[in-house]
Amino acid sequence: MSVHATSGSGPAAATGATTKRLSAPEFAARKGSEPLVCLTAYTTPMAQRLDSHVDLLMVGDSLGMVLYGFDSTLPVTLEMMIQHGAAVVRGSKQALVVVDMPFGSYQESHEQAFRSAARIMKETGCQAVKMEGGREMADTVAFLTKRGVPVMGHVGLMPQSVNTLGGYRARGRGDKEATGVMADAIAIAEAGAFSLVLEGVMEQIGQAVTARVPVPVIGIGASAACDGQVLVAEDILGLFSTFKPRFVKRYAELGGEIEEAAARYAAEVRGRSFPGPENIFGSMKKHG
Repeated sequence: MSVHATSGSGPAAATGATTKRLSAPEFAARKGSEPLVCLTAYTTPMAQRLDSHVDLLMVGDSLGMVLYGFDSTLPVTLEMMIQHGAAVVRGSKQALVVVDMPFGSYQESHEQAFRSAARIMKETGCQAVKMEGGREMADTVAFLTKRGVPVMGHVGLMPQSVNTLGGYRARGRGDKEATGVMADAIAIAEAGAFSLVLEGVMEQIGQAVTARVPVPVIGIGASAACDGQVLVAEDILGLFSTFKPRFVKRYAELGGEIEEAAARYAAEVRGRSFPGPENIFGSMKKHG
């Protein structure tokens, strides 16, 4: 059953019933069924546009590069994630909202991870958090899930570990690396994660991990065989052009349209054709 089955038509719509937001357990239960659709969102207007089309809105720490112009996700702070997470929750009604835990907010200790996750969930109203890491983070995932925090894992290419991984190259090219990615995915799933993102791996690894772990595997640069896919919304819309990863497909070129609109506006302002009569208020009446 689709998460959006009660929206738009039918008895629920006729009676004015509110569409129920997808929960983490419901998301997990869709393992192996209809592919799960996931996109990033960082703002209320974007969340409003995407909400009815997706199952999950990811408030990713990729906002550091997409919105703030950083060259990696490492400078992103907990406060940034909370502000953007709250904005996305306000702009959505149906999709499961997951907020990334940024670098340095959970690696130090189980207690630090819980404090950060609790802040995110309390201050944003999101349904789950996402954290990067494989076997080394499994105990932390278990610690959080046992304390009421739904966790989405993230293995394979992990942007927060770009310095130790040696760049943004695909993972799993050799047997040792492939075995490591599989072991990471199994460990995170067994620790209690309700789902996991599998990023930037060779296709065979994407297929194997999806078949092996019991929770939904959401691919990004992995395999069409994954239980779902996630991409950065600004990438598919052509709004972020700093670089284009191999796994991105453009579904629109809005960046060019924005530039063209700005150019037309600038020309009209400089030519004094804007504002026109229809854009200004009438003159004041004279009282004699």
